[in-house]
Amino acid sequence: MAKVNVRKRGAKWEYRFEAAKIDGKRNQISKGGFKTKKDALEEGTKALAQYNNAGMHFEPTEISVSDYLDFWFDNYCKIELKYNTQLGYLSIIENHLKPNFGQYKLKSLNPTMLQTYANDLKLNGFSKSHVIGILSTLSASLDYSVHPLQYLKENPMHYVKFPTIERKPRERIILKPDEFQTIVERFPEKNRFHIPLLIGWNCGLRISETFGLTWDDIDFENKTLTVDKQIVKRNYGVDVREVLKKKGKKEEKSAWYFTAPKYNSVRTIKIGDSLIKALKAEKIRQFENEMTYGEYYTIMVKKIEKDEKGNEIIRLMPVQKCVGSILPRVKMVCVTENGGYTSTDSFKYCSRVIHNELKLAFDYHSLRHTHATLLIENGASPKSVQKRLGHKNIQTTLQTYVHDTETMEQNAVDTFENAVNGTLSTK
Repeated sequence: MAKVNVRKRGAKWEYRFEAAKIDGKRNQISKGGFKTKKDALEEGTKALAQYNNAGMHFEPTEISVSDYLDFWFDNYCKIELKYNTQLGYLSIIENHLKPNFGQYKLKSLNPTMLQTYANDLKLNGFSKSHVIGILSTLSASLDYSVHPLQYLKENPMHYVKFPTIERKPRERIILKPDEFQTIVERFPEKNRFHIPLLIGWNCGLRISETFGLTWDDIDFENKTLTVDKQIVKRNYGVDVREVLKKKGKKEEKSAWYFTAPKYNSVRTIKIGDSLIKALKAEKIRQFENEMTYGEYYTIMVKKIEKDEKGNEIIRLMPVQKCVGSILPRVKMVCVTENGGYTSTDSFKYCSRVIHNELKLAFDYHSLRHTHATLLIENGASPKSVQKRLGHKNIQTTLQTYVHDTETMEQNAVDTFENAVNGTLSTK
């Protein structure tokens, strides 16, 4: 094992220690210029520890939980996870894990203290999803300390039982056709929110998918709509930690980006004549508006950038036609009269009007719930609904988005009656 040696060279002191051989030849690391022997020995010891730990400025067995979580976030989360997932993990780290465990050494964590913490989360009234999120994040970070880092021999979270918490039923809003008609009458044709509402009702898209649509995604001839991206808002040129610190404050460096849809659920779906008609009218209207506004019409252009992982991402930027741009243009489906982008943020106004003025329970996701329920209620196969909604598995379709309605219950009764009376085909 390497040992630090010190020696005096002239009026100064120097440290040196043996490093790995290069091409079979002896290799030493040294540094001089220290005033005293003690200074040289102390600095040499630190340098040797750093060398033995592959450039890390800590001893793995002595690192605090706080420092380890920072290391895990920088070396795993920022490399492997999507931007918004990073924000979620970082929030848990800073608001829950560090305040409770940050002062302890990593090696001192044990199942007893972690089980007590898990139980306290339940006693303090945290929801089931919140408890699972906190404990799962802690467990994932400790898994990384076992492999590949080998800081711990085993993960103490593997012995912790997650507390049983009854999930509070989430209100699933199913709109009636007459309620949706009231909504589109309030936001009629030519209104910036009319088309997004129709797409949600007729296609069941996620809000980020709807507002990420471009006209290239609409095939009028074959009456199809392709989902191959979603739109997300994120900060650029700012470390994710700074974003969390400034949460709630004005975001001065945020922009809209195209990313892959959730679960990479790329799909092409059929759309009906009523939506095709509305989309054709909207496209013509946008062309006419662009002619009317001329050089003052706003267009969206795209710029290729790199994310934290080095992957290419597409940033959208609004510019007026009179300014001009060498960047390629993107023709968004959801725009204002003068071409400005209609975003998921601006749709919050629409939701507030529906809540406060129309007195209807509503969020954009309720259009997705309603779409799935109406399809199942009227005989569509769960598999086709799964594909249409872009779900990862069919269990999500059945358990989350399909709801019992009076029509479904009556259909079940009618099916049974037909079966026992011999009117239902046995084929």
